Amino acid sequence: MRNIMFAAFILAFLASQAAASTGGGSLPWETPLQTIATSITGPVAYAISLIGIVVAGAMLVWGGEINEFARRMIMLVLVISLIVFATQVLSTLFNVSGAVLPCVGSG
Repeated sequence: MRNIMFAAFILAFLASQAAASTGGGSLPWETPLQTIATSITGPVAYAISLIGIVVAGAMLVWGGEINEFARRMIMLVLVISLIVFATQVLSTLFNVSGAVLPCVGSG
């Protein structure tokens, strides 16, 4: 019985969230997210990510005796560089700049 009540609560909560998300108006976190998305798709970000991939790869290959913390930081730089690089390459190959939603006007 508790499972059914829990499932009903979750479904009611999700339905109210879906109805609330269809309203207009911008949310406070949309502008910073749009700024980040714009920043990681430019030519400067592409060049920096390419340099980051080369430097991080070289440090991992020829780094010698590095401690675990330094190795993890190098891996973090490598992953971030690969994400930015992949974003640029995929947008260039497939001419996609993100999700495009149709604008529904009220009149």
